[in-house]
Amino acid sequence: MHKIPVYLMPGLGAGNKIFTHLKLPEIYEVHYLQWLLPYQNETLQDYSRRLCRQINEENPILIGVSFGGIVIQEIAKQISVKQLVIISSIKHHQEMKPLFKLARNTKLYKLLPVSLLKKRQLLQKLVLPRPIQKKLRLYQRFLELDDTQYIRWSIEKILTWQQNRLPENLVHIVGEKDRVFPPQYINYPKIIVPEGRHEMIIFKVKWFNRHLPEILAK
Repeated sequence: MHKIPVYLMPGLGAGNKIFTHLKLPEIYEVHYLQWLLPYQNETLQDYSRRLCRQINEENPILIGVSFGGIVIQEIAKQISVKQLVIISSIKHHQEMKPLFKLARNTKLYKLLPVSLLKKRQLLQKLVLPRPIQKKLRLYQRFLELDDTQYIRWSIEKILTWQQNRLPENLVHIVGEKDRVFPPQYINYPKIIVPEGRHEMIIFKVKWFNRHLPEILAK
């Protein structure tokens, strides 16, 4: 039986562990895309072109989470794909919340102390609210690439991303309580996951295991 190739792209700096409990029917052959270290001043288009080398099957389905959702849209501009599914992401730069737009327009993102992200143990010892401590532990558990240059590059590419043409074969899944990409700023068509947060690919995996097969079959 010929299986349909599906490539999974995790979120910023994350590895394949975020898909550990995601189960797809046997008609799909699952592959994982891995983040690369960006070259200096590399464009998102050129970076996505390099990622295309990890794709060996024709006309695959691409599924991307958060920044990975943006990246697979750029990949789809360079190769033919059967379907795109973006999760906890955006399909157009105008879907960013006002704070992100402000950071983009003022270039405030250039002032972010990115190096602090590599000092998670120090941050966890600070007197921080429990939800933030929980997010830091989660970040540490699933992060695979925490290179400072990569993180700074990724933040800039997210905030400065421009989408001029929406893909026709795109499915957009958003969380009802996503604070990174809030659903109220996301245009239709979209599928809203009840109680879903930005990390819902992990914590709402039962929803995805139940609904993703029927979404891919359309």
